[in-house]
Amino acid sequence: MVKITKEAALLYHSQGKPGKIEVVPTKPYSTQSDLSLAYSPGVAEPCLEIEKNPHDAYKYTAKGNLVAVISNGTAVLGLGDIGAMAGKPVMEGKGLLFKIYGGIDVFDIEVNEKDPEKFIEAVKAIAPTFGGINLEDIKAPECFEIERRLKAELDIPVMHDDQHGTAIISSAGLINALEVAGKKIEDVKIVVNGAGAAAISCTKLYEALGASHKNIIMLDSKGVIRSDREGLDRPGNEMKRYFATDRRDIQTLEEAVKGADVFLGLSKGNVLTQDMVRSMADHPIVFALANPVPEISYEDAMAARPDVLMSTGRSDYPNQINNVIGFPYIFRGALDVASTAINEEMKLAAVRAIAALAKQPVPDVVNEVYHVNNFTFGPDYFIPKPVDPRLITEVSMAVAKAAMDSGVARKPIEDWEAYRQHLKELMGQESKLTRQLYETARRDPQRVVFAEGIHPTMLKAAVEAKAEGICHPILLGNDEAITKLAKELELSLEGIEIVNLRHPNEASRRERYARILSEKRARQGANFQEANDKMFERNYFGMMMVETGEADAFITGLYTKYSNTIKVAKEVIGIQPEYKHFGTMHILNSKKGTYFVADTLINRHPSTETLIDIAKLSKQTVEFFNHTPVMSMLSYSNFGSDSEGSPAKVHEAVDYMQKEYPDLAIDGEMQVKFALNKEARDEKYPFTKLKGKEVNTLVFPNLSSANATYQLIQAMSETEVIGPIQMGLNKPIHFTDCEASVRDIVNITAIAVIDAIVEKKKKNN
Repeated sequence: MVKITKEAALLYHSQGKPGKIEVVPTKPYSTQSDLSLAYSPGVAEPCLEIEKNPHDAYKYTAKGNLVAVISNGTAVLGLGDIGAMAGKPVMEGKGLLFKIYGGIDVFDIEVNEKDPEKFIEAVKAIAPTFGGINLEDIKAPECFEIERRLKAELDIPVMHDDQHGTAIISSAGLINALEVAGKKIEDVKIVVNGAGAAAISCTKLYEALGASHKNIIMLDSKGVIRSDREGLDRPGNEMKRYFATDRRDIQTLEEAVKGADVFLGLSKGNVLTQDMVRSMADHPIVFALANPVPEISYEDAMAARPDVLMSTGRSDYPNQINNVIGFPYIFRGALDVASTAINEEMKLAAVRAIAALAKQPVPDVVNEVYHVNNFTFGPDYFIPKPVDPRLITEVSMAVAKAAMDSGVARKPIEDWEAYRQHLKELMGQESKLTRQLYETARRDPQRVVFAEGIHPTMLKAAVEAKAEGICHPILLGNDEAITKLAKELELSLEGIEIVNLRHPNEASRRERYARILSEKRARQGANFQEANDKMFERNYFGMMMVETGEADAFITGLYTKYSNTIKVAKEVIGIQPEYKHFGTMHILNSKKGTYFVADTLINRHPSTETLIDIAKLSKQTVEFFNHTPVMSMLSYSNFGSDSEGSPAKVHEAVDYMQKEYPDLAIDGEMQVKFALNKEARDEKYPFTKLKGKEVNTLVFPNLSSANATYQLIQAMSETEVIGPIQMGLNKPIHFTDCEASVRDIVNITAIAVIDAIVEKKKKNN
């Protein structure tokens, strides 16, 4: 676990803008007209509509995506009653988690009031602002009554996450741990060490899932809560009284855990000994959730009982029980149906969705974060990881459906697939463009050759592309090595062809390819023997598969330098006859829109003629993606203000393009700030052919500027980047690089498939 120092923590919270969250406008505000719509007089119109129909607040304000994180600071993390103001950093942190995991906006509200009745009144008074309320860090037993009253008296979702978040995640873990252990929940003996809000909520949810009340023993700081204990009838002890046992033969934790199947710890560190774990039943389940020091360390528990199924609240050990697996997605689902509550049905739906997700194949992004090849359902993985991107779809959809089924949804979801796509787009997992690419490719899957079949990332991408239904993969590489790797990664190679290009069985094909290539390039000094030697290289062999029509597209680049790949592509495939150059483009999907950037990979110091080809290829490529190009050719100067160097080349290229393509919206040379700021451009340069238009295509004056720009945007924002996309080769040959993720390669595969489909249509016409 990374050691966090006091100095680092204070610097993190104080540097730059203090705190962790801010308010960001969602509407234009740069003009007087914008401000008049945002405030006076325009704001009166939605006010009047809401006065007539209060539910219209969800339509005209941020209410439907706004949650209050509210605390009085009486039970902050492991710090206790430190007060409302001191708890504010925690509430801001909770707001940050809501936003990054669920796309939910948050106001953190610290109420300086310990009296439950006054606290309830304060929350009720501000409730109209919000679509939901997350109660946080409020001590027991007051938290029980506060939540009960607010749930009963408000018509928006209210949840005390300290109770129910831990309950939901640990319940999902318990379901799966019991399955791994081969036990049934109604039969197991459960010991709960701790009797605070989280412990009581967990135990009640276990009962809702089928745990037998008589099989549960609960302890607090005084020992086993027995029905003969004095004082249980006092106000505030109702929950403890409910879980009090009639057994008289046990008083201590040591006595309680003997023969137990499940230990749930929500108490303090190092109270469960190795001997206690040894005394438990076969395949004991130990959830030691005290933070930062668990009731027993992972190492000690495993040393005591190698068959133990262990969870902690820590990220550096398997099966972390972390509330972030639940609350962002529970509120997301509740908000999206304008639910009036978060009820038991919704919580149970979340439990089952989280449990089910742990049994599905784990996405590559999760494996990469934890530096493993593949998580597999079992003793070391029975709870999904907090970074799993599927949580937002699986849990939110389950919660929303449960809200509808239980009658608390005011805005039912009618198209569930559209809702799934909306959630993916909300969190940047998928865009409308990538979805369209996949849907188009699925209509006519093509044969795609993956050059580096033995590379884990390329292998996973080929398998995923097959599962997405976008292509028929062909892997190049040693068949035995690929099969072994697939087995290690638990990947199915069913329906995937493997071609071992160096195998003796492929000798005749290598020779045939060599003959075709040597004849094609005879006037460039090629000979058969040299060409035959090249066929032992995957790029030559794979591209020849496409050249001869034995495959439709080719993906390469994880092992190979761009310069080498480019050289092979020119030799084997060649540049389209109407061009003298080819290039690449990256697509940037940002919150402001979709932008096409060229040339990002091929041409280092383009001449005027090269820039013209890049502009023509960009026009063709943007139209390929069903967009109308509005093109700015960039430089560090504007419209002839510098008559030397790259500005002069760009100026000449623009002049040519405007004459040859009079209907194309293209202009330059210009600086980026004028390309992307329509108002500033139109005011200063009213003669431009781009007047009144939003630029979507940027052609850079050289490789350095284009490459640096897309990488800078990718590194500093949440912009989705797709590419590089090849422009100008005779056939669909597409490149990736050593840093490419599985999703990057699958995206390029979809483009390659569509490229191949278009090529075939051209030939048929």
